[in-house]
Parts: sequence; C-alpha cells; structure tokens
Amino acid sequence: MTKWDNPTTENLWEAILKLKSLGEAKNFFRDLLTEQEIIEFGKRWQVAQMLSQKTPYSQIEKKTGLSSTTVARISKWLNKGMGGYRLMLRRLAHHHNSIPTGRGLR
Repeated sequence: MTKWDNPTTENLWEAILKLKSLGEAKNFFRDLLTEQEIIEFGKRWQVAQMLSQKTPYSQIEKKTGLSSTTVARISKWLNKGMGGYRLMLRRLAHHHNSIPTGRGLR
C-alpha cells in the first residue's frame, strides 16, 4: 500500500463510484475541492488529452498556462503511469464515437 492508497482514500474512491450523473459529480467535487483545485485538475486532464493528440508542449503550455514541468510530469504519467489517463481517453473516445450525430449531442 502506498501513501495515497489507504483506507481513507479507498472510501473516497467508493464514494466517487456512486456518482450517477454529471450534475452529481459537479456538486460532489465542488464540495470536496476548492474552485482552484477543480480548475487545476481540469487543466491536467486537458493536457493529457492534448498530449494524446501529439500536441507540442509549447502549444499546451500556451493554451493551459501550465508549466513545462507540469506538462512533462503529465506526459510521464500518461506514458508510464498506472494507465488511468489511457483508460479514460479510450473510454471517452469510444463513448464519443458511439454518440449519434445530428441530434445536438456532440
């Protein structure tokens, strides 16, 4: 067990898995995190998406305002981490590809 993987965080993961909608997720995370933390996590996710699309670091830094160190760290986690970024990128790509077009959902 690592420092971040403990009974307290295990309970948090279980709570997150119980969220049933985007609205529930927004409300839960807004109560859990500060606005700045939410913004930071959003930017990190944006970086992972941009890196997966082979966007150059310089463009990522300019668009997100994150440092080259942070972008490099996210790149490391994307390519040699625990696979969480890749898993969600695949799931969202599959989800977006399965959404019918022409109905205003994209």
